[in-house]
Amino acid sequence: MKMYDVIVIGGGGAGLSAAFTTAGFGKKTLLVEKAKTGGECTWSGCIPSKALIHLAEINQAAREAGAEVSIPKPFDQVDQVRQTVYSHESPEVLAKRGVETLIGAAKFTGKNTIEVNGETYSAKRFILAIGSKALVPPVPGLASTPHLTNETLFALKSVPKSVLVMGGGPIGLEMAQALRRLGAEITVVEMLDRVLFREDPDTAAVVERKLVAEGITLLTGTKAVEAAPGASGVTLTVEADGKRRTLEAEALLVAVGRGSAVAGLDVEAAGIVATPKGVKTDAFLRTANSAVYAAGDVAGPYAFSHMAEYQGVLAALNAILPFRKKVNYNHVAWATFTDPEIARAGMTEDEARQSHGSRIRIYTHRYENLDRGMTVPGTEGLVKIILDSKGRVLGAHVAGPRAGEIICEIQVMKTFGIGFHKLKNVIHPYPTYADILRQIAKKAALDRILNHPVVRTVRALSGKKNAS
Repeated sequence: MKMYDVIVIGGGGAGLSAAFTTAGFGKKTLLVEKAKTGGECTWSGCIPSKALIHLAEINQAAREAGAEVSIPKPFDQVDQVRQTVYSHESPEVLAKRGVETLIGAAKFTGKNTIEVNGETYSAKRFILAIGSKALVPPVPGLASTPHLTNETLFALKSVPKSVLVMGGGPIGLEMAQALRRLGAEITVVEMLDRVLFREDPDTAAVVERKLVAEGITLLTGTKAVEAAPGASGVTLTVEADGKRRTLEAEALLVAVGRGSAVAGLDVEAAGIVATPKGVKTDAFLRTANSAVYAAGDVAGPYAFSHMAEYQGVLAALNAILPFRKKVNYNHVAWATFTDPEIARAGMTEDEARQSHGSRIRIYTHRYENLDRGMTVPGTEGLVKIILDSKGRVLGAHVAGPRAGEIICEIQVMKTFGIGFHKLKNVIHPYPTYADILRQIAKKAALDRILNHPVVRTVRALSGKKNAS
């Protein structure tokens, strides 16, 4: 039996961050990965999707300029990007940083032991970072109908002529737009009454209008009820308002969410409690087995690579240090890389009203009214900032160019509790999209002055004097 200080199971974002952290503290660390290090983000998530989006943007820009451009072998180019990223997180690279790597499927055989490739390994602490897997809903016929998920999409050799997309969330819409821009006919089927349901309705509407303008058919409030192989590929029977119809396309992409990936790991043998999404953890990311911590998708509640990295480092530190720190989800942000991009941090307007009542202040500014936005005809978007009574950020919602970057500046203000009005004094380069935040800050600063008790008193007295 081989023994280690720490064994990390899963070589994705959470696992790599955890392994580098424990190894950095001089702990003998083993990383077990069933396929390739890098995990979903490198092979079937963030990296290949953004690479495909980039190629699609090039194609779209050429089309809008009146040029006929065909991206040669886009999926081959995507794979080249994956290989480049992998070259920085391969077992050889891990070894140089003190992390031993073992390729194989792990399963627990006890509270402190696992089996991999027929051999037993033991450790004082384990960090479970196996991620999640694409959820395939129990639609009749779907299991026996050829379909794609994010885990198989990037193995394609060419862009299908037509694609049905189940799911109007981030993955579904990112890939729907990218494939559309690369020449596919796209229909998106979403069971809820709008796409991007986790986003603010105003910002989600900006993205929806752009998708429709580019020729994507969005069927909201529509439920998939049956799938089957078709003459040209696949058929999907859908239902809306009590009426059914059958859609047909060359390919079907299922993008309805993520599910648990713990099957085959025998977590019960280690005394770990499984959940529908992964495993149960406490505020320190510790499972029911005090020797095992979890991070990333398997721990939840967010399936984002940046949250996986945050949790991976925290779980590693809690596992090896005598003092522990609780996980903090008060300042979570995310971005969806459609065109335009959409990003969110904190509460929605409805959530803020429920928790803070009428004391909140809401400010918006549109990209169309920003000098930088005017330099690009057709630019549409907005920023919505929700502040508490003291001017601190409760929530922020952005839809427009560079939304994923703009949300980062807001995150700094929100995380450190800085009054948003103070941003008006920060010099922003001109003309930039980020200057939209300074424009909002100027509005917030003016309101702050006008609502100061002394100013209100003077204005009230002035009003009475003028009235007399």
